[in-house]
Amino acid sequence: MNTGASINELAPERRLRRLELVVTRRLDGLLHGSHLGLLPGLGSEPAGSREYRAGEDEVRRMDWAVTARTTVPHVRTVDADRELSTWVLVDATASMDFGTAEYEKRELAVAAVAAVGFLTTGGGNRLGAHLLTADGVRRHPARVGRTPLLGMLRTLLAAPRAAEATVQIPLADAIDGLSRAVPRRGLMVVVSDFLDGLDEDGLGPGAPDWERPLRRLAGRHQVLAVQVTDPREQELPDVGLLALVDPESGRRREVHTASRKLRQRYAEAASRQQQSVTDGIRRAGAAHLALSTDRDWIADIVRHVYAQRRLARGAHRPMTPPGASA
Repeated sequence: MNTGASINELAPERRLRRLELVVTRRLDGLLHGSHLGLLPGLGSEPAGSREYRAGEDEVRRMDWAVTARTTVPHVRTVDADRELSTWVLVDATASMDFGTAEYEKRELAVAAVAAVGFLTTGGGNRLGAHLLTADGVRRHPARVGRTPLLGMLRTLLAAPRAAEATVQIPLADAIDGLSRAVPRRGLMVVVSDFLDGLDEDGLGPGAPDWERPLRRLAGRHQVLAVQVTDPREQELPDVGLLALVDPESGRRREVHTASRKLRQRYAEAASRQQQSVTDGIRRAGAAHLALSTDRDWIADIVRHVYAQRRLARGAHRPMTPPGASA
């Protein structure tokens, strides 16, 4: 999105004000003021059961106890919450302090949190956060209103850039911590580059370290994984000798980017690494929203919302019985 000067060139309060205006005017306008809709779904509180409807109901919602007692298939029903409880886990570690386009990944993460926050405030809805920083996890209790949201965003904006970690907390542990801290069903949003917990070149066996905790989280809550990337993580430019530094470990390596073979190997490894992230999020049962520092993040969010709505409509459309005409 082109909003004039990059938000990192503005003072913190002006950055927050600009974010709020962008979200409430452009994003909310494009979504026609609907209730965020990043993840359409059912309510969260059990309300009983009813007979199973083939083609409309998901098998995973079967109420096996009632089905066994009545010998008729039943599914669990739920009442939608009057108030939405949303929690965000935001990766603010050193790997997020990188950007070669209009934004740094950290700024894009703040924008994603702002989108979730500003569009869910009001009506008694609550928003809480766990911020994964170089000093550990900072917890913001779920509260109602705009003021707590602005305080959370200020904390994210004020976190020191590329700070050396004093407490090493893997993303997997941070996800588990969020799951333990929030027992009541709600919407969980994990904002990260998801590079933590991957094999160094994306080639190793097994799932990412964070996949199992993310699956456990998705087993109880609706989960949206917001992946923040930068184009230079996918390909190396031809700029001669380039010094690469791992912001998490501080390891430094010089590479000769003039080598086409090296650039090709890098791009192939980056593609495999990205596929590992995509597959891990999908296997965990979370929705996946990809944002990039060189793309219009507002447009990406809108596309995601409408794609989710199409999926929801398709899941509830009655199936044509075998042999019947369409």
